[in-house]
Amino acid sequence: SMGGSAIIAQAVPATSLDDPMGEAQPSPEAEAFKKKMGAAGLSDAFIKQWLALYADLQGGSTGMIPESSISPVDALPSFEEIQGTAPRPELLKETVVLKLNGGLGTSMGLEKAKSLLKVKGEMTFLDVLAKQVLHLKKQHDVKFMLMNSFSTSDDTMGFFRSKTEYSSLVQDTDFELVQNKAPKIDAATLNPVDYAANASLEWCPPGHGDLYAALLGSGKLDSLLAKGYKYMFVSNSDNLGATMDLSLLTYFAAQQAPMLMECCRRTPADKKGGHLAKAKDGQLILRESAQCDKSDEAAFQDITRHKFFNTNNLWLNLPMLKKVMDQSGGFLPLPIIKNSKTVDPRNSSSPSVIQLETAMGAAIASLPGSAAIVVPTSRFAPVKSCDQLFALRSDAYQVADNGNLELADKSRPAPVVTLDSKLYKLVDQMETLAPQGVPSLRDCSSLSVQGKVVFGKGVVITGDTVVRNTKDGALVVDRTPLTGEVTSETLA
Repeated sequence: SMGGSAIIAQAVPATSLDDPMGEAQPSPEAEAFKKKMGAAGLSDAFIKQWLALYADLQGGSTGMIPESSISPVDALPSFEEIQGTAPRPELLKETVVLKLNGGLGTSMGLEKAKSLLKVKGEMTFLDVLAKQVLHLKKQHDVKFMLMNSFSTSDDTMGFFRSKTEYSSLVQDTDFELVQNKAPKIDAATLNPVDYAANASLEWCPPGHGDLYAALLGSGKLDSLLAKGYKYMFVSNSDNLGATMDLSLLTYFAAQQAPMLMECCRRTPADKKGGHLAKAKDGQLILRESAQCDKSDEAAFQDITRHKFFNTNNLWLNLPMLKKVMDQSGGFLPLPIIKNSKTVDPRNSSSPSVIQLETAMGAAIASLPGSAAIVVPTSRFAPVKSCDQLFALRSDAYQVADNGNLELADKSRPAPVVTLDSKLYKLVDQMETLAPQGVPSLRDCSSLSVQGKVVFGKGVVITGDTVVRNTKDGALVVDRTPLTGEVTSETLA
């Protein structure tokens, strides 16, 4: 996640007037970083990408995108409009499905890959994703890849190797792409931070914008191109709505665009998040809140003006991506996201550092001719909280034969679950709520839990239900069915 106070700037290749070759001499600090990254075995592609961001930081780039410099995107083609086109399943053999799997579920109290959480019975997020791909592979030779981070690689690969049904995936030499690690910058000196107490804390994740440098620097981009792959569908591993869709693939291939970004309409709940916009030359760009000055906040948050947000479901044309990276000297220029933190995030008195990150979707501004399409919100269903996980684990959802997670009753909206955030924010806390299995929510519209509660086995919840316990001890709820207001009095 992009935590901390983030400041974003557009990366520009460093040039200097007094250097006839147009190559600025790197600063002594930049040389120190280059040396440190080289010694850590990082690829040239990543080092170039990171040093371009660092040059921006040294140049004092603020990265603000003023409202006066952009115009809104008034309309986009929609998912519904493209359904009439005959799908082309033969494109699947030229397509790679890549899931971003670098995140630890720290906000949900996890120390391991979030995708290893159980989401349906014994099935984890990764089981659901693998089931989708193996179903596709029965008919089409689609390729499946994961981008892990140095903190999720061991857990994730161990999981895939432990299950014989996934051996065909793991045997593919392209299966795992590992995200690079970026050096933290000493905020006081802009030199590499030195932290002898724990040298591993001198490095941080580079953000998912690292996808491009990781593909190029690992040799995987060239390997995929040599094998005839042209298209890549990328999404976050916690977004279970991001399924391979043949109508979108067919549309993307016909567009001949370097990137197609799936967007959703912003609602009042999305007004603080980033939005799609157009630069003066008509190029699509993304603007995040950190790129917006206070004086432009009202326009930024006006969802009738800026109507669309990026779902992080992206379709990439691999030959076109490679061409742009070659033209830029072996990397993709990306806007810089500047996070201010302490070198040890758990120790606020440790030295202050700057961490440079990039976001994958921001590449839309670096890939001329990129396109965007509005998709239904069902394609944007990331699991960010225990409230969502509790609902998914219930019988309101089922895994279809093709691996897609869907509502058991399509005629009903999804149940909205709100658990007491003081008691049930973390996964292990949430699991004390229903030790014998999540209640049935198939016919439930909303469930709110306030106070300490333990659901018994086989409880069925319907309609709009509020379970409220104001006492210190846990309220054991084993009557069924439940609806409306539930307290110790109504259960007595």
